[in-house]
Amino acid sequence: MSRIGKLPIAIPAGVTVDLAEGNMITVKGPKGNLQRKLVDDMNIAVEQEQVVVTRPSDLKRHKSLHGLTRTLIANMVEGVTNGYTRTLEINGVGYRAAKAGNKLTLTLGYSHPVEMMDPEGIETILEGNNKITVKGIDKEKVGQFAAEIRTKRPPEPYKGKGIKYSDEIIRRKEGKTGKK
Repeated sequence: MSRIGKLPIAIPAGVTVDLAEGNMITVKGPKGNLQRKLVDDMNIAVEQEQVVVTRPSDLKRHKSLHGLTRTLIANMVEGVTNGYTRTLEINGVGYRAAKAGNKLTLTLGYSHPVEMMDPEGIETILEGNNKITVKGIDKEKVGQFAAEIRTKRPPEPYKGKGIKYSDEIIRRKEGKTGKK
C-alpha cells in the first residue's frame, strides 16, 4: 500500500471539495478556486471532513498513480488555504529587477532588458531591486514561473552571478591559476 496514498486529506474549515463526473475535482477556499481533471482509474471519495483516495488494484500503474493523485489533491487544498510562494535572488553587479503593473523587467547584463508578464493567477512581488517573490494558489504554476524567471540568467559557479532560488546553494569553483 502506498504510504502517501493511504493518508486521508483533512479539509480545513472554509474549504469545500466537490467531486464531479470523471474525477473532475473542484476545491474552493478563501484564496480562490482550483479545478483539475484527475485520472479516472483512482477512486476518490469525500467523507465527512476528509478526502480519501483508493486504488482499484495492485497494478504497477495504479500503484504509481495512488500517491500522485493524493498529493495533487492535498496541494490544491493547501493552495486555496495558504497559497504558495517561491523566492528568487538576483546576484551580480548591475543585475536588477523592476516592476510596472504586471510586467517584470529584468536587467541581467544582456544588450536588452528582459520583460516578463505575470501569468494569470500568479503575482510577482519585488523586495528591493534584487529579490523576487512569486505568489499564487497553484503550486505547479508558481514553480513553473519561478523556473522560467531563473532560466533567464542561471547562476554561474565562478562568481555566483545570476538568478537563484533563495534556498539554493551554488557550488563554487576556483578560477584559473597562472603558470609559474
